[in-house]
Amino acid sequence: MNNYADAVKLLTSPKTFKISLGLERMEKVMELLGNPQDKLNCIHVAGTNGKGSVCAIIASILNEAGIKAGVYSSPHIFKYTERMKISTLTSKGKRELTNIPDNIFAQYVFEISELAEKNNINLTEFEILTAVMFKYFADEKAEIVVLETGLGGRFDATNIIKKNLCSVITHIDYDHTERLGNTLDKIAFEKAGIIKPNCPCIVLEGREAFYDKAMEVGAELEIINPTVSSSNLALKGVYQQENLALALAVIERCFPHIGQDIIEKGLKNVKHPCRFEYIKEKNLIIDGAHNPNGIAGLMQSLDMYYPNTKRRFIFGCLRNKKYEKMINEICKNNNPEIYFYHFKHENSAVFDELKAVCPVQCKELNQNTKIDFNDGYLNIICGSFYMLAELLELLKITPDNL
Repeated sequence: MNNYADAVKLLTSPKTFKISLGLERMEKVMELLGNPQDKLNCIHVAGTNGKGSVCAIIASILNEAGIKAGVYSSPHIFKYTERMKISTLTSKGKRELTNIPDNIFAQYVFEISELAEKNNINLTEFEILTAVMFKYFADEKAEIVVLETGLGGRFDATNIIKKNLCSVITHIDYDHTERLGNTLDKIAFEKAGIIKPNCPCIVLEGREAFYDKAMEVGAELEIINPTVSSSNLALKGVYQQENLALALAVIERCFPHIGQDIIEKGLKNVKHPCRFEYIKEKNLIIDGAHNPNGIAGLMQSLDMYYPNTKRRFIFGCLRNKKYEKMINEICKNNNPEIYFYHFKHENSAVFDELKAVCPVQCKELNQNTKIDFNDGYLNIICGSFYMLAELLELLKITPDNL
């Protein structure tokens, strides 16, 4: 019988482990599955940064309200099953967002892959995962599904849905420019692809592409002012204010019956690991900032929460990212100790590439490197999500809320 490890091998094989935007393949395989996505009530979230946090906050509030909510996010840190969580009633009578079980995940991965192969449909890794998610949440009769796009919006696999309860677009900035375009207007146009006919769309920025798409399909566009705050929000980082404002606007629009006490409880219990997450024992911040806008937000948060501290950075990223800009942002206005890490990904930037653009002295981190995490430095791990599991295992670190 195929197990989780077999499913991972399939998903990471050269045949599926690629990016190929477009909805035609998804349309074909979802029709063969009976279009389970049409049975779901979805909240769809796109944007450059903050998508996962917005989804996590919304899902946590819905869970506390007793709603059977599913949440789909990417990428994962340790296991693929982290990408699909559903509100489950535990033996103690408490609702918790729990990962899809390993055996169910493997079963669906192979069922969908074999169905696609039989019908000559060449699905990518993300398309298989998205099809698994839709089928799983439909089979489990999820009442609400909170969807994070994988890349862009218009041709993202999650955009197979025909309607939704609400579209949400977070902050727009430069990322994946080779696929989404090299201007903010082009990137915004791709993100606007999730705006659906006669469905509300909540955004942070009044961009022309959003107005045009909303007018084209008859959607109501709501631009919010991110001034809300809550001392109960478990997620730290100054950039979470925007994410919180978007999430609360969705709750107010779509679930006005949920009371403030439930909302505050949901904010207190929200979990989204490796987003400005503090590990006290090692005086360590873990943050998945992997583009210039994310790094700028990280630095702003460090300046607010940990001013006048000596900082040690451990950084690694994919070579198609704007790493020179990120490294310069890290080194700006301070003289940090900085380590670069080359991780096991075919597109991982190597030490010499990162060193060549670093304005301060830097070191390479590998399995022979010894770091004293209690020497007075604030330690910060940031960069690609793809490196985190490998790096945290190397450093023998386990995030608290995984």
